[in-house]
Amino acid sequence: MAVRESLVPGMPYRPLRRLAMLVVHSNPVAEPGVGDGGGMTVYVREMARALARRGLEVDIYTRHDAGGSAVPTELSPGVVVYPIVAGEPGLSKAELPAHLPEFTANLAAQVEQRLVGYDLIHSHYWLSGRVATLLAGRWGIPFVHTFHTLGLVKNQGRARGEPVEPEARLRGEARVIAEAEAIIASSPQERSWLIDLYAAHPERIHVIPPGVDHSTFRPPAGGDRVAAKVALGKALGMSPVEQRDLSHKHVLLFAGRLQPLKGAGTAIEALAHLIGWGRVEPEGAVLLVVGGGSGAAGAGEPERLQALATRLGVASAVRFVDAQPHAALPGFYQAADVCFVPSYTESFGLVALEAQASGTPVIGSAVGGLRSIVRHGQTGYLVSPGAAGAFAERAWRVLSDPPLAASMSRLAVCSSGDFSWDQSGTDLHDLYVASTRRARREGTCREARG
Repeated sequence: MAVRESLVPGMPYRPLRRLAMLVVHSNPVAEPGVGDGGGMTVYVREMARALARRGLEVDIYTRHDAGGSAVPTELSPGVVVYPIVAGEPGLSKAELPAHLPEFTANLAAQVEQRLVGYDLIHSHYWLSGRVATLLAGRWGIPFVHTFHTLGLVKNQGRARGEPVEPEARLRGEARVIAEAEAIIASSPQERSWLIDLYAAHPERIHVIPPGVDHSTFRPPAGGDRVAAKVALGKALGMSPVEQRDLSHKHVLLFAGRLQPLKGAGTAIEALAHLIGWGRVEPEGAVLLVVGGGSGAAGAGEPERLQALATRLGVASAVRFVDAQPHAALPGFYQAADVCFVPSYTESFGLVALEAQASGTPVIGSAVGGLRSIVRHGQTGYLVSPGAAGAFAERAWRVLSDPPLAASMSRLAVCSSGDFSWDQSGTDLHDLYVASTRRARREGTCREARG
């Protein structure tokens, strides 16, 4: 490719062969939607596969935890996940910083015992970034980093019940920004956060959005959402009568980890408004809340949400569904008339992209990366986070106007075509090439000056 010829004039191109990905706190073998596995898990899986299709050997290192395999697991051809022992099973994310030295030492020992050489490290989330700062220096290779979420941004937009991010995290993020060869932002908004809040150098921040698998996330066959509702009812174990009943209801969807930051309570309150205003009957709509409790703040979130639905008098119209395998989510998106993404902060918002690829209009918070996914008034609507009444009003616009819903569905699918894992993988691979060549050039210059 032309970019490889012009990155560093006069320096020969050496093909990248092997990449180490660090994902300390979230095992990509586990299904997203519960615990600490969410959009980042999908990102790591799919981006690793896209890079492997480009010819890279990708080794992913994660902390060995309860329920996970103790031996390496081939995630897909060219992608292997290696569990690293560090601390006892069942540690919370907040407890992991104390075990980073052990994780780093055990990872380095395993790699060096296997006599594996890497061209570059790609770390995910600040915990992995702290490990990368040490290993990159030890192995004499550059590292690039993706934060996925930022502590200062979470503190600014945290929901009620969310703890303040600790000072150790904020210091760790600053250290990673200072030492990484390149920082990958998932959206222009995240790039602005890095510059404005962390004083990151603009030239070292590269916007590479996540993608979506269009062969998996696509509209229902023939555009028949009624049939998709029946199929979902069957998948959920409903009787034929219940399946038929579901096919006549307005289906609203929330999919994601259950923690205050994700705003599932706002979706329940929006449903209560729709029923309270007389726009829909309690038996004429159902809100599917798909996901499991996540993190310390989310430990009691399922119970809190169930109590909220009861207090608002809409418990009969809310159905809680356990976290689903990622491959099962298309059935939910295809059956939904509207997908709520009411996060208080969101670096990107993969659920919104997957929903739109499935032809489902999105009512989302006007925050972060959602503003680059949802085209207000065209593929869905953006409203203030936590504004349940506004979520309800916009949802009703879609539910009450079939031509508008059909138009939004078509535009949502077209808009999602701007995102793909193959394109993101290509852009990321080119950034790796630029980063390794720049690091080699700077290292050569330092040796010459020395």
